[in-house]
Amino acid sequence: MPPSAVTGSPRQLRSRALVKTLGYRLLMIVVTVVVAWVILGDVGDAVSIGIVANVVKTGLYYAYERFWDRLTWGLSEP
Repeated sequence: MPPSAVTGSPRQLRSRALVKTLGYRLLMIVVTVVVAWVILGDVGDAVSIGIVANVVKTGLYYAYERFWDRLTWGLSEP
């Protein structure tokens, strides 16, 4: 990726990226808990798995989203 593809400033507010991240992760917590519950048959274990896995994933997704927000590669010029 050429150096000119990276911009110094993001194109969206941090709050927007944070709301998108939290909304998506909430959906993924529900999916993870349901799948773990079906497999394990224990709601407590399923909730624990869902929460721990998704807290870690939320932080990683937010950082990933912020990184991509600084890239101009693949975007058409306005």
